[in-house]
Amino acid sequence: METPAAEKPFWQRWIKQIEPLAAGELLLFCFVGVFFFYPLFKVVQTGLMFEGHFSFYWVGRLFSNRILMGQIANSFFLACVTTGLCVLLTLPMAMVSTRYQFRGQGFLTMLLLAPLILPPFVGALSIKRYLGQFGILNLVLERVGLLDLSEGLPPDWLGSGFWVVAILQTLNLFPILYLNLSAALANLDPSYGEAARNLGAGPLRVFWRITLPLLRPGLFAGGAIVFIWSFTDVGTPLMVGYEQLASVKVFKELARADVSGRTYSLVLVMLVLSVVFYLLGKLVFGRSSGVDMAKGASASAGHPLGPLGTAAVWVFLGAVIFTAVLPHVGVVLTAVSGRWIDTILPERYTMDHILFVLRQPDTRRAILNSLLYAALSTGADLVIGLAAAWMLVRRRLLGARLLDLCLMLPLAVPGVILAAGYIAMTAPGKLLEAIGPMRNPLLILVIAYTIRRAPFVVRAVTAGLQQIPEALEAAARNLGAGPLRAVGKITLPLIAANLIASGLLTFSYAMLEVSDSLVLAQLREHYPITKEIYTQAYSANADAVNIAAALGVLGMLVLGGSLATAAILLGRRLGAIFRV
Repeated sequence: METPAAEKPFWQRWIKQIEPLAAGELLLFCFVGVFFFYPLFKVVQTGLMFEGHFSFYWVGRLFSNRILMGQIANSFFLACVTTGLCVLLTLPMAMVSTRYQFRGQGFLTMLLLAPLILPPFVGALSIKRYLGQFGILNLVLERVGLLDLSEGLPPDWLGSGFWVVAILQTLNLFPILYLNLSAALANLDPSYGEAARNLGAGPLRVFWRITLPLLRPGLFAGGAIVFIWSFTDVGTPLMVGYEQLASVKVFKELARADVSGRTYSLVLVMLVLSVVFYLLGKLVFGRSSGVDMAKGASASAGHPLGPLGTAAVWVFLGAVIFTAVLPHVGVVLTAVSGRWIDTILPERYTMDHILFVLRQPDTRRAILNSLLYAALSTGADLVIGLAAAWMLVRRRLLGARLLDLCLMLPLAVPGVILAAGYIAMTAPGKLLEAIGPMRNPLLILVIAYTIRRAPFVVRAVTAGLQQIPEALEAAARNLGAGPLRAVGKITLPLIAANLIASGLLTFSYAMLEVSDSLVLAQLREHYPITKEIYTQAYSANADAVNIAAALGVLGMLVLGGSLATAAILLGRRLGAIFRV
């Protein structure tokens, strides 16, 4: 005779309750282990093997190679410059948008997110149109009488390309840091600053001694992503033509599917440097100030600005927005230009290039491939994110903090490094060769997209679950609803906005994923949209750049619509998605 459930020892009832959840947690650990940690292990293993034995031979060769060390130094300097520019740009913007009220505030802050709808990889398509020797800038300078194009060669504002890459990355990535800083500032208790001012501290001293230390976690949350993204960016330097970077060197080696210790020693060094930079940033900026940052009762919506203050804010934010969207405008104009030679604006407009990408087999197939890859990875991310968030918030199982860390780490590991790991684990003769880039990369691309964007869904759904009292689900169960029915009828409708927003962002970013797509898609019939843009931009076709821009416009429409919807649904909580 079976013992009634109520009479069973508590530990037996507890084990029965958590058994399915523990199995789900184990599955998530296995998934992350096989498709995140194992590729990283293959990077380390391949980089530290020489003639079948463990050795630092390749690493030693790397450090003795002045060209490769120079490329690593360039990558580091580029990341420092881009992160520094983002901080200088976003701190005043976040202060203005959270501390003051002015007319058109919602409209302007929404436009500040516009740069996210176009990766700098695509925006670089138009940069030569602006800054080339016979580009728009020189034509404008000639029009206003500051330059005479008939006297010798005009200045080439592209230079080596370093600063162009840095500016493009800054204009694309600053919204990530802005979202984090705005959320952090909105959560500060203004009484700390008021107390400091009452004791005689001036505005600058209050900012340096009070506000900035309290902003350290938000500064790190966005700054870490900006730094690592810039440090390992592949697409933007390729499109600009600045190739003296470690990430570009890795891409060119991996594009030949040449799994060698020489290449992977460079990948290994980049991985170690990324981790070291992340940990240093965590220690310096990410640690809590030890002060309660919750809003006090005196928190206000901000001081209203008068006409002059509002005009000044509009000029400042408007200048940033105008500069940030110039690459987008250039891509759109390039896509619809019928003739554009040595003129400020196109002489003739046409929709032929956009219609061409919808009709031509290669470009149409790339669009359909991206839709398939993004849809499959988004579905997987929603399942993983919902399951993980439930375990983290509702059940708090043993190992929940470790699971959360494992799921967030892909934000701190560059895509090109993870893609290198996938190349190594699917190389000829390996167990997973069948899903490698030289066969059909559908599965490995979907897995790569899933791993890279799962943190978005986990963070968004976790934030939603934390705002829903467990008492609502308990009440449903007390009325006879089973656990699944309670979740389906109560919990899911209440977190629908978080699921939809994170799903849209995950889908759109998967559509325009650059690093994984450039490295893992080797055969033309499997190209996603970003690999097709790269291929078109470097083809000999006379309209190649126009066709690449037309593909970019389609990507902008997808990502722009997704981001606008997500911003409406999540509001300030959108910044939590970009938090490592």
